[in-house]
Amino acid sequence: MIHARIPPSAPAIEVKAGPALAEIEADGRFEGYAALFGRVDLGRDLIVRGAFARSLAERGAGGVRMLFQHDPAEPIGVWTELREDATGLFVRGRLMPDVARAREVLALMRAGAIDGLSIGFRAVEGRTDPRSRVRRLTRIDLWEVSVVTFPMQPDARIDAVKRAGIGRSPLAATIRRGARRLRALGAIGAPIPSLP
Repeated sequence: MIHARIPPSAPAIEVKAGPALAEIEADGRFEGYAALFGRVDLGRDLIVRGAFARSLAERGAGGVRMLFQHDPAEPIGVWTELREDATGLFVRGRLMPDVARAREVLALMRAGAIDGLSIGFRAVEGRTDPRSRVRRLTRIDLWEVSVVTFPMQPDARIDAVKRAGIGRSPLAATIRRGARRLRALGAIGAPIPSLP
């Protein structure tokens, strides 16, 4: 598990990658899911619906930072909306064009080199099942959501990137959607790696 650099006096913050960005607008606006409910990730954590509710009520979108690779020295934008729905933690934000790193991240996102989202948090309430060793997180104190290269959930990828008004070829996104549907139906097991 990756840990973000934080002041020694602060409680440990954990990071957890979630599903990736759905789409990136020409001005740097994007949205997606930073975490999916009810799925065991590669770190053997499962986040339950409602886990973010208190933190979101206390902090709001403006109190959660948008970082690059969980680095507190690399803020790259602002979150304009954070909310839980039936799927997970939905996020909407905007990269800041006046920040050099944000412009680089936008270019990398459009190229498909960076396409994941990951949460930085403190586990407030949770239990680890002794048999499965899966930690069920029921309450999370959300500190930040980062744009990352390697998300913890294998299917955490961007579906489409807008380039000067022309959408990216939908073939890879269609294949990923089909694979997710087959996994949901139990027709296939392990996630399929992303296509180039």
